[in-house]
Amino acid sequence: MTIILITGGARSGKSVRAEARAAAFAGQPIYLATAEALDAEMSERIAQHRARRGPDWIARDVPLELAQALIETDGRGARLIDCLTLWLSNLMHAERDVTQELSRLAATLAGQRSPVVLVTNEVGLGIVPDNALARRFRDAAGVMNQTIAGVADEVEFVVAGLPMRLK
Repeated sequence: MTIILITGGARSGKSVRAEARAAAFAGQPIYLATAEALDAEMSERIAQHRARRGPDWIARDVPLELAQALIETDGRGARLIDCLTLWLSNLMHAERDVTQELSRLAATLAGQRSPVVLVTNEVGLGIVPDNALARRFRDAAGVMNQTIAGVADEVEFVVAGLPMRLK
């Protein structure tokens, strides 16, 4: 089992790096997408990601049930989760118990036989947000990233397309 967490800022090159890492494992990689096409701009972003990956990937939309998707796809090749930050947003919007869902994901990751590469955003490097919801999200993202980094075998921070190994 190999668990790789790739973090960084927006447009830092995280997804491209994660795709390369997942594709380097044997077998056909599986892309577990957490984004939902709720508007035209997000639809375009999703289309760009799909076009960049090409037909060699199996894609599955998983806005909420990441742990279940990992269980169902274990043993079938490397999985790429892109991204945890959108998953967190989806959980909060659906009013799910973030702590419980994160614990379930961490426990599931610890038991995987096939590699998993996860993408997340580092949202805590900027100014303190001016509203309670944004602060709650930022704080939850920090806890989420620490939790997943704790179960990961490798952690990379990507800046300007360049990965820095943290763990």
